[in-house]
Parts: sequence; structure tokens; C-alpha cells
Amino acid sequence: MADQHAGGHPEPRVPEPRSPDPRPVDAIDRDILQILHTDGRASIRSVAERVHVSRANAYARINRLIDDGVIRGFGARINHERAGQGASAYITLKIVQNTWRTVREHLRALPGASHIALVSGDFDVLLLVHTPDNRALRELVLTRLQSIPEVLSTRTLLVFEEEDLNNADTTTESAPSTEPES
Repeated sequence: MADQHAGGHPEPRVPEPRSPDPRPVDAIDRDILQILHTDGRASIRSVAERVHVSRANAYARINRLIDDGVIRGFGARINHERAGQGASAYITLKIVQNTWRTVREHLRALPGASHIALVSGDFDVLLLVHTPDNRALRELVLTRLQSIPEVLSTRTLLVFEEEDLNNADTTTESAPSTEPES
């Protein structure tokens, strides 16, 4: 049986190489994804009850979604300010054409990098970072980012307030799931 974390889910694992055609995601799978997106620690039992399937069926579906790469893992929603990362910013980058993969590797190594996206429009890359303060943010932009040879220019947009719209409860802390599996 697969290892399980505290919420009763199988531990995320590196999936086997995927077939070129992933299996279709049905309405029950989409409901499971929504539940897990909102509460990644929901127990198998809770998920099964909410989507009206057996625990074995819910377990099998979650494993299939992991194996197919639909679920890439389980994580915590972090209050960055309380975690000592009080300055957040979106940074736009213009990069040398055809250097996305190289730039992405540099960005992955940045402290506080939270999200990286290759985009279309007036800039090429959108980067979300969280740093302890504005001084650290300034250092990250002026020293680290602008020293990447493939980065032509940057623009920094400070985040004054943020809210995660994909989670049901973004303003209060919730206790971990302690629901026993049976």
C-alpha cells in the first residue's frame, strides 16, 4: 500500500512516464480536484463521502490523477508575511529570444521565487517572489535578476495585499485534518 501523509492521501510521488494520451477527467474527478485544491489534507473518507463514491474508488481515482500528472503534489498555503516574507512582488522580465529554458533554470534557483510563467504580451516572463523586506527585494532584482545575461529588462510591481481566490478559506487558519481512516 502507498505511503500516506496526515490527511490520508497517498504521498505524492514522481509518476511513471505518462502515456501520450492521459485518461479523461470526469465530473467526479473534477469534484475531487476541487476538494483537494481547497483542502489538500482532506481525508480519503471525507473526499469519498463528498463525491458519493466508496473509499476504495476515491483512493483509486486520486492515485490515477497523480499517476496521470493531473495532481502534481500536495502543499500548504503559506501566509508569507507571518513566515517572515513580508515583501511580495510580481516582476516582469524581457528576455533574449529562445532563452526561456535557460532563464527558467536561473529563476528556479532564486530565493523566494514562488511562481514563474512564460507569457505573451509586452514582456516575456512573469515572476512572483516573496522576500523578507524591500531591501532583500531590491537585492534580488538589481543583483540577482539583472545579472542573468539573457534578461534584457525587468519591471517590479509591489504587492500591497493579496488573496488566493482558489481556496474557500483564505482569511482564517484551519486546524489540520484529524479525521481517522477506518
